[in-house]
Amino acid sequence: MLEKYTEAIIQLPQKDKYEKSDLLIPTFKLDSEQNLEIYYAPHNETVNSQAKIVIVGITPGWNQMNRAYQTARMGLIQGWDHETIRKECKKAARFAGSMRNNLIEMLDQLQLPKALNITSCTQLFCDEDHLLHTTSLVPYPIFNKGKNYTGTHPAIFDSALLSRYVHTYFYKEIQSFPNTLIIPLGKAVEEVLQKMIQDGYLSQQQCLLGFPHPSGANGHRHKQFLQEKEQLKVKIKSYFQALDVL
Repeated sequence: MLEKYTEAIIQLPQKDKYEKSDLLIPTFKLDSEQNLEIYYAPHNETVNSQAKIVIVGITPGWNQMNRAYQTARMGLIQGWDHETIRKECKKAARFAGSMRNNLIEMLDQLQLPKALNITSCTQLFCDEDHLLHTTSLVPYPIFNKGKNYTGTHPAIFDSALLSRYVHTYFYKEIQSFPNTLIIPLGKAVEEVLQKMIQDGYLSQQQCLLGFPHPSGANGHRHKQFLQEKEQLKVKIKSYFQALDVL
């Protein structure tokens, strides 16, 4: 939908960081239901179907939305083509901030770099990004009473709006990755993957169930990771060994 919003993005003020009053406006609003509001953001519009791993979040948060708009506006003003803008928005915004650092640290401890023949998962966000696809259950930012939606109150499948978006976007997108390791970030994403496994859309072997959400707001992250660490390491090793046999 980048073409649809090009002029509105260009007309945004030039700022180092946007305020919610700049972006959470009727122009960019896609949908709503009770306390939930969904807004457009330009960083989930490209799919790397050659990726070896897919990392799935719930929805882009405010920080990701902010970086995506800044990147898109800069690219449009500088005359980048739309496909380049989509890719650069993805690079700039995906799991931006401390969450990306936490995610890299956890994946490195699980020895994912060894399975991918790289030194560190830091490379997945720079020179080895062809190995990675990142996405969300809902590709656009969701806000609940103006705050980042966290996957609860309501749960994904308790909301007709969110269920529709997940089925319309995520179910379709994930079919591009029949032989790719899928890493869900947190319980809300895991619950959706488990339903997809039950319904035959995914195999349990390709889903790294039990991986904690890497957000600093997840106070139980370290404890959860220690509890799941060994089984996650085994699952990663086994998954890639099975791929090598194929």
